[in-house]
Amino acid sequence: MKTLAPKFRIAYSQTLSTRSLVTETLPRQTDPCLDPFSDQTQRGFYRRFGKRALDFCVSLIALIVLSPLFGLIAIAVRLSSPGPIFFRQKRVGRDAQIFRMLKFRSMVVDAGQRGLGITVAGDERVTPVGRILRELKLDELPQLWNVFRGEMSLVGPRPELPSYVAQYTFDQLRVLSVRPGITDIASIRYRHEEKVLERSSNPDDFYRHVILPHKLALNLHYVEQMSLTLDLRLILQTLHAIV
Repeated sequence: MKTLAPKFRIAYSQTLSTRSLVTETLPRQTDPCLDPFSDQTQRGFYRRFGKRALDFCVSLIALIVLSPLFGLIAIAVRLSSPGPIFFRQKRVGRDAQIFRMLKFRSMVVDAGQRGLGITVAGDERVTPVGRILRELKLDELPQLWNVFRGEMSLVGPRPELPSYVAQYTFDQLRVLSVRPGITDIASIRYRHEEKVLERSSNPDDFYRHVILPHKLALNLHYVEQMSLTLDLRLILQTLHAIV
């Protein structure tokens, strides 16, 4: 059976006091069971063609219809604090490909140098306008562009930072066999993740060893059960959770 893509090994090396991502392409596996990026999950019309067609059409329409809202949010972000309107961050996508995920900037410009890669409730790096955007998930709207480009999907496992993906087990890497999404079942379950992390004495450690493994378990279940009905249900549940 043909594999979806080569298998990648993600590792980190220390170079000049900075951690750089090293992606090594390994030989193709002939046995899909030995390749976390195997196309063994790509069965059925919706998985192979329908999901991408839905993503393309919905994202295109949404980008056009929501353009006035994009403009208002852009003005609010620009006036709220110095810095760019959009925040771009490297995330790991399908087949372990690195892409730049878009968000409306909700934190101060140097947030990355002032704290962790995750945020907790009451994080001082979040701007006043950013708190509103994050509460309503409006900061995620620019990811419709990522969906339009084919880097993401409307529904799928949320893309993680390379530093977190580097710690995935072989089985957990199967979440990279599908496009990451704007929303997923884990996002709904952890709607108030920042408040959960706030109660931990070590938020980053708690996220890595408690929350992330549970999210990945939920996402692996999604990968196996992916369907149009499930995607529509998750979209509706996401809208209901926000409202």
